[in-house]
Amino acid sequence: MTDRKTELAENLANVEERIARACAIADRRREEVTLIVVTKTYPASDVRILSELGVRHVAENRDQDAAPKAAACADLPLKWHFVGQLQTNKVRSVVGYADVVQSIDRARLVTALSKEAVRAGREVGCLIQVALDADASGRGERGGVAPAGIEELADLVAGSPGLRLDGLMTVAPLTGEYAGREQAAFERLMDLSTDLRRAHPAATMVSAGMSADLEQAVAAGATHVRVGTAVLGVRPRLG
Repeated sequence: MTDRKTELAENLANVEERIARACAIADRRREEVTLIVVTKTYPASDVRILSELGVRHVAENRDQDAAPKAAACADLPLKWHFVGQLQTNKVRSVVGYADVVQSIDRARLVTALSKEAVRAGREVGCLIQVALDADASGRGERGGVAPAGIEELADLVAGSPGLRLDGLMTVAPLTGEYAGREQAAFERLMDLSTDLRRAHPAATMVSAGMSADLEQAVAAGATHVRVGTAVLGVRPRLG
């Protein structure tokens, strides 16, 4: 086993142990939580190793990095998630490889995704990104739509050809009433998910929690956690 494979295997085992422990504390089954490994800034060779180690869900946040990486790993049994802010001029490229786009936060993006998904003959899963730190404009510091905007956007996704409404996603806010209160933020997302499922029962996915706060996300009820640094390590700064 190469040094890098050994390193990734040990990190992955540690993260799996954390998730399993959090599930046990929350009286949840381990199978209820899916690990998505965020591979941004890391090479396709790492994605290949992760696949060998049993990882099936990977995420990227920049199309210019993700597109060539996904192409290089097209032979692997992976589900690709796009988790970054998505500009409409990148939609055609992203639809080419992403199984799920987790950062839906405006109608124009939904329209563009639908058009390209139909053109490509694909069905793309969509998560509404919820901004729990939304300001008066209705948007958050790191993108997302205010809770009040979920219903309208969800209905638009659900009614758009080529798209599938899968659920909600959030990032723990750095400002506002939920700053430093990660579990409270994730519990709020779960409440919003319950509201969403009244109109869209199949939209059961709740993506929340990263390397530093995955336990709080599991405790709140998240179905998916997005972990990068804890699996791949801290990448040295370039230059």
